[in-house]
Amino acid sequence: MIISTKAGYDMWPGPYGEWGSRKYLLASLDQSLKRMKVDYVDIFYSHRPDTETPLEETMGALASAVHQGKALYAGISSYPPDLASKAIDILKQMGAPCLIHQPSYSMFNRWAENGLLNVLEEKGVGCIAFSPLAQALLTKKYLEGIPKGSRADKPLDFPEEITIEKIKIIKKLNDFAKTRNQSLAQMALVWLLKDKRITSVIVGASTVNQLEKKYGLLITESFLMMN
Repeated sequence: MIISTKAGYDMWPGPYGEWGSRKYLLASLDQSLKRMKVDYVDIFYSHRPDTETPLEETMGALASAVHQGKALYAGISSYPPDLASKAIDILKQMGAPCLIHQPSYSMFNRWAENGLLNVLEEKGVGCIAFSPLAQALLTKKYLEGIPKGSRADKPLDFPEEITIEKIKIIKKLNDFAKTRNQSLAQMALVWLLKDKRITSVIVGASTVNQLEKKYGLLITESFLMMN
């Protein structure tokens, strides 16, 4: 089991309740450890870059967490190529090498291909993709349109815009997945994992049943269908 936690978004009111200051990051980590009732996490991520805080301060907080034994490794998330490269170098200099970058990445969201994956490969840093199913767009959930009451039915809660054209694309992808004897979700994951620069993917689910029934995933089969 690998336990990780991220900090960077709203945690409490006030000037130090989000972003990337040392005060916020270390306090957020302490709260996470307390809630999870563990002494340390395997990976502690800076969830997003902070243009108002020096990068050295943000990376210094991650390094402190590692040196204090509260995290085994440091990671970053959603950092663009240029900042990712600088952050990786700073962490290495501080004696807490960056283990992994966690970008959003899927068939519908391919920004990581614009330089980030190359940077990670050059620096020897892993990549673990979140939202690989584009918030369930790349599953059977939306093949017949937008279900009433779903997150996509509430635009403010759903960043991915769902249009008639996008649903047509989803249906075509689903048809292609069938020719490979895969579910759409399986194919979407394999599409990411075929790239040697991708370490793993993060699939959001609350139960095993949700993985098997809702997403149509049989994890061992998905990983065996790499070719």
